[in-house]
Amino acid sequence: MVCLVVIALAGLRLSRYGERIAALTGLSRSWVGLVLVATVTSLPEMVTGLSAVVLAGAPDIAVGDALGSCVFNLAILAVADVLHRRGPLYAQASSSHMLAAGLGVGLCAAVALALMLSREGTVPAIGHISLASVVLLVLYAGSMRLLFDAEQRNGASGVTPAPGTMTLKQALMGYSMASAVIVAMGIWLPHLGVQIARAMGWSSSFVGTLFVAMATSLPELATTWGAIRIGAVDLAFGNLLGSNLFDVLILVLDDVAHTSGPIWSAVAPVHAVSAVMAALMSAAVIVALACRPARRVWRLASWVSIVLLALYLLNAVVQYVHGH
Repeated sequence: MVCLVVIALAGLRLSRYGERIAALTGLSRSWVGLVLVATVTSLPEMVTGLSAVVLAGAPDIAVGDALGSCVFNLAILAVADVLHRRGPLYAQASSSHMLAAGLGVGLCAAVALALMLSREGTVPAIGHISLASVVLLVLYAGSMRLLFDAEQRNGASGVTPAPGTMTLKQALMGYSMASAVIVAMGIWLPHLGVQIARAMGWSSSFVGTLFVAMATSLPELATTWGAIRIGAVDLAFGNLLGSNLFDVLILVLDDVAHTSGPIWSAVAPVHAVSAVMAALMSAAVIVALACRPARRVWRLASWVSIVLLALYLLNAVVQYVHGH
């Protein structure tokens, strides 16, 4: 609980600093959310994953954390839509996010394929690093290049700085301090996850996918809520979709750190379900950004948000059944 609270508070401050950096540098909220904020809010997943592999010897927690975070991040969009009462959330977001969501579909599908083929022993390795990780690294780099080129073509203007607020130096200092806190908590998390799994008799994949992933996704949750409160919807979307892309890179880093062999063949095959669910949820976001649903079901949320929550719960049930 202490870890959860500290991560949540640090993530909330991060949205403020990210918004200010966007205003002072002339970058768009979408790009700051996609790259700058998403990278830092994903640091818990990266630090937790590397710590789980190197220090705790729990590759299932590492992979479950990264993929569980992808699913949880997209469920955050549904929660934000429920809480956002200033009009339809998806109608207020830029259509440029469709590219990031589409790339998320492709990367998550590639991860699911890597997990399934690796269990069959059909993916060769370069030393202890799977060829699947090399392919995913190339796909991630290509995705970021596409996003950068799209941002350049759009030429989105940044946010006009508000007078009397913090300077760029202060924003960068606050950004760095919040990042350091998130990293420290990320180192602690996998050890807590291993202890919870042992105490409750649950599988590491179940604990990693639900509990650890939820904890490491708290910065995204806090940052998204902070961005929605100040009207920075594009910052929120960019943060969540960018975090999912970065989580795929984290899986590559986990494989590099797992020196006893490719991590893809050392983890439970049920992780492929999380990857498929993340791809389906990303596809639902694309549909939402394309058709921009304006009506709410039972005055709570759009039908897209209901689909996102249903897929998240379905994944949780599958992981629970497998974990027991």
